[in-house]
Amino acid sequence: MGFKLISLLLLFLPLLTVTILSGTEQAFASDKTLLVTGRNSTADGGRSSLRGKKQRRASGCNLFQGRWVFDASYPFYDSSTCPFIDGEFDCLKFGRPDKQFLKYSWQPESCTIPRFNGGEFLRKYRGKRVMFVGDSLSLNMWESLACMIHASVPNAKTTFLKRTPLSTLTFQEYGVTLHLYRTPYIVDISKERVGRVLNLGAVEGGADAWKNMDVLVFNSWHWWTHKGQSQGWDYIRDGSSLVRDMNRLDAFYKGLSTWARWVDQNVDTTKTRVFFQGISPTHYEGREWNEPRKSCSGQMQPLGGSSYPSGQPPSAGVVSKVLNSMKKPVTLLDITTLSQLRKDAHPSSYGGDGGTDCSHWCLPGLPDTWNQLLYAALTM
Repeated sequence: MGFKLISLLLLFLPLLTVTILSGTEQAFASDKTLLVTGRNSTADGGRSSLRGKKQRRASGCNLFQGRWVFDASYPFYDSSTCPFIDGEFDCLKFGRPDKQFLKYSWQPESCTIPRFNGGEFLRKYRGKRVMFVGDSLSLNMWESLACMIHASVPNAKTTFLKRTPLSTLTFQEYGVTLHLYRTPYIVDISKERVGRVLNLGAVEGGADAWKNMDVLVFNSWHWWTHKGQSQGWDYIRDGSSLVRDMNRLDAFYKGLSTWARWVDQNVDTTKTRVFFQGISPTHYEGREWNEPRKSCSGQMQPLGGSSYPSGQPPSAGVVSKVLNSMKKPVTLLDITTLSQLRKDAHPSSYGGDGGTDCSHWCLPGLPDTWNQLLYAALTM
């Protein structure tokens, strides 16, 4: 399982807590302290909200437990001066009238997150390669990090190439490259006689591009729930079986397990830091936060407190179960709860396409916090 048991006495506790320390100090290669919590029984498949999660710890602090506080120093950048934002995330450009959603910072319960410094990031990780792998929420996070760095060094020379599936942004003076590899399911979709087939057992389509990175940030789930015309496949291949559909959580678990085996077999984690972005929530159903007739539209402030009324989604439990089965260390950026509290941070009707988007996030906005937490996890 890749975890070092600290005390045999832990076997007799109802909750299992394991702390892992690594002495490797190289940039991006060091594995800082991790906390793993989970009940000894896994009868529910690891789907309870706290069971089996790898949570990022730094100096005794859980970065992902806290609350949102008003902060007049935010945001990190002005969207009108960042050349990397897609229209679907540029809420101010498309007329969002309120700006208070930009003025919140995440405050962990027992520590302070270091404020992101793009110049320091570039100097510290000179010559490094960072890759985001996943769907449009990976795009959201990639563009956010690009804008955060650009705001610190607005005159830096860059090379920006946006293609499908691989896009790159290089800050030339520093040799730092941010990659984005678009693959909504992580596992392969292939064209066969019957049509588009989602192959739960294969990642050959993109895996070569993921190798030799210094940091990998993976993400998937958003597209696994899509049905009808927005569904990205016609059939699912599950081992030797070809089926029209199956339980989407089961499919996600099998696909993510294929990814986990690839990481275990192909990534040298003494040279590459591996993260999983965590499940990004939606806010289409107001009943989740006790406003049954509402969605993200018109929301102007986050929920108070540190917990979400409806709890974490089952997909977060699938991620926990898979990460805990891995031999190689993978850090979970456990963004789910802190993002659930931000019902105010979606584009809603200000994404430029005429629809209501309660899935993605405005830029500047919540993904900037995801990247600040990534920065903290790499540096604290």
